Parts: sequence; structure tokens; C-alpha cells
Amino acid sequence: MSQPEFTCEVRVVYVPEQSQPPDGPFAFAYTVTIRNSGSIAAQLVARQWLITDANGQQEEVRGLAVVGHQPLLKPGESFEYTSGTRLATPYGSMRGTYFCMTEDAQPFEAPVPEFQLVFPGLLH
Repeated sequence: MSQPEFTCEVRVVYVPEQSQPPDGPFAFAYTVTIRNSGSIAAQLVARQWLITDANGQQEEVRGLAVVGHQPLLKPGESFEYTSGTRLATPYGSMRGTYFCMTEDAQPFEAPVPEFQLVFPGLLH
């Protein structure tokens, strides 16, 4: 039986022109590459993010699509987009889930492993 599977990679950059150190906010852009590593075509329908700052404050973001798109990916295809977030603290983390659907309406989830958001001024 064919199995749906999306794998996700994330790259993060600090956005100094949208940040106000040392008190914040601290802005970060993240680029996500979503690849259909399964054997059947499937569509990304919705997303959920959990954003945690250095104080343990959590924000949950849910919504349909990513940057206005619900890409349909055939096996081997990928979709890349860039979005952003702001933190009140100089570091934090994000993790998420993409909610996806195969062409024959079989739902599945694609986890986005936790990644760090770190103000470069913290690195010594």
C-alpha cells in the first residue's frame, strides 16, 4: 500500500531591521522546505505552530494554507516558503505540524521538528 509522507527542513535567519535589541522584539525569518518523500501525491491543507520564548510563554498559531498556498506535491516534489515571527526575548523555539490530505482524501500529519530562534548577539 502506498504511504503518504512529507518531510520538512527549516532554515532560520535573524532580521535586524525588524528587531529592537536589547529589549525586543526580536524578529526571525524562517524558510521551510516541504518535500513529498512518500509514494503518492498529497496536499498540504493547514498548519499549526507552537512558538515558545525564553520565558516559557507559548503562542499557538493555526490556519489554513501556508503563505496563501495549499501545494499539491507529487512524489519527489517540494515546496519552499518563507515566513516570520517575533519574540519578546532574544531566543526561543518553534515546532509545528502540517495537516495534509492524499488525493483519495486520506488525512495525515507532517511534523516540523523543533528549531531554535536565537539573536546573534547572544553567541560568544
